[in-house]
Parts: sequence; C-alpha cells; structure tokens
Amino acid sequence: MTANERSDRPVAALDPSRAVAAETILAPSEGELIVIVGPTATGKTALAIDLARRFDGEIVSADSVQIYREFELGTGKPSEAELAARPHHLLSMVDPREPVDAARYAALADEAIASIRSRGRVPIVCGGTFLWVKGLVRGLAPTPGADVAIRARHAETAARDGRAALHALLAEVDAPSAARLAPNDFVRVSRALEVFELSGRPLSEWHAKHAFGTARHEVRTFGVARAAEDLDARIAERVAFWLAAGWVREVAALRDRGFGETRAMGAVGFKQIALSLEGKLPEAELEVAIVRATRVFARRQRTWLRDEAVTWVLP
Repeated sequence: MTANERSDRPVAALDPSRAVAAETILAPSEGELIVIVGPTATGKTALAIDLARRFDGEIVSADSVQIYREFELGTGKPSEAELAARPHHLLSMVDPREPVDAARYAALADEAIASIRSRGRVPIVCGGTFLWVKGLVRGLAPTPGADVAIRARHAETAARDGRAALHALLAEVDAPSAARLAPNDFVRVSRALEVFELSGRPLSEWHAKHAFGTARHEVRTFGVARAAEDLDARIAERVAFWLAAGWVREVAALRDRGFGETRAMGAVGFKQIALSLEGKLPEAELEVAIVRATRVFARRQRTWLRDEAVTWVLP
C-alpha cells in the first residue's frame, strides 16, 4: 500500500507494523495540503522537514505553545539546524500574554499557506494541537463574537474566587465543555461561558451542530508511528534533556517577567515546574511528574486522532 491510497479505517498510532515508509508519500496535487499530526515526541518535525526537502516545501506550525515568544525549552520548537533546513512559519510570533484561539490560528495559517503557495512552494502543516488543525481544514462553529464586559467580569471572578470557581460555573451550564477543559484554562473556560451567556446555548451544542463539517482545504494527513515503549523512552529522554539545559531556570524567569498566568504556562511540563517553584511539588519528584503528565497527554492526543483518516508513517 502506498501513502496515497486512502483507507476508511485509520491505523493505530503506535503500530509501526501497519505503517508505510515515508518514501512512498507522493507529492501533493495542486491545492492539496499536507498535514502532519500525532502525539508529542513522535518525530513530527523530522517528517515535516523530510517532506519539505523532497517537495520544496515550507512548514506551518500548528502548536499552541510554540506560537508564543519567550517559551523555548519544553515546547519542542525546532532546533537551529531544523529551522535552517527549511523555512518555518507561526513560531515565536505572539506575545505570551496575548491569547490565540483556533479561529485566529486558522486565519494566520491561511495567510502563511497562501504566501507559501504564491512562491510556488508546498505548504506542510505540522503540529500536535489538533483542535487548531481541525479548525483550519474543516472550519469552526459560527459562535457569537466576543464581549469585553463579560470577559472582564469573568476575570474578576477568577481573581476573587479562583479559576476553579469559574470552571464550576461552566460545569453547571455546559458539562461537556467543562469536562473537556482544564479548570486552570481561564481563556477557554471564559469563552465557553461567554458563548452560553450571549446565546443561551452551550458551546458544546454549537460544536456538535457544526461538527467541523465545512471542508476548507483538501488534505492528506500523516503521523509518525511509534511503539509505546519507544515513545515512552523518547519522552523521558526529552524531559531529562530540557531539565539539564535549564528548563526550571527559564520557567522561573518567565514567572518573574509576569508570564505566570499565561495560557502557555499551563502547558504540560511548565505547569509541573511552576508547582515545584511554588513548593507544591518536591524537586526530587519533578522529572517523574513531568514524564508522567507528558505520557498522559500523548495518550489523549492519540484518542483525539482515533477516528481520523491518518496515514501512519515509519520513523
């Protein structure tokens, strides 16, 4: 089977025995978008660079932490050598205090894709924030616009009673969204509440009705297949490397500069380091805690992709 042969049954993300060789992936047809997704630490960037070299492409990141400046270690951003190998877009371009949602990402990605194609090159979208990828390729639910007054009220509630209290309010009116969102994710929790307050309908209902059903791009989607034990080892090695390189110092400096309450600081690894700096997680347990949380995150990413038509590729 070649990588261009479609299958209605997606291959398990961690089953290399059913994956295809990267060499079998054919160049995209005109207007077709290559998308690379998958769990963290599988090697998405390496595959994207390989395909970009073969097809004269440029890479558009789809990562909700890599898009922010200042956050470097622990984000999985491409190395200097990888950045030099092929042009990359939507990396380190937004101030950490500035929220970026799926709608804004789709607009930024559309601009980058159009720019790449205008130069006669092939755009390759690569990243693990699958909600952003889905919004880009399938469209987003037409939810109500923003309301500054509502958002300010939510911020006051969170500051006074804690973010968990705001999350509890969401659970009362939109249980599916509350179950999907972390209590500390103020931006998304506030937005879900905002949609309900403006429309009288839960955000989960808006999403269910839309069901990402509007195709915006013709795509072929790929991921890197890794055996479970291989992925676990890669996660552990990467966490150890980042910690040895000064990840804790970087997070401490980010907090000192006022980035402690940003969305990126709630990402896996950053959250555990912040807890350690606050004395809520023993330093001796930090590395194990980050590895464990990353493995849980990787399993959640696999779940998101379970029903998607992904062609899995050998590393």
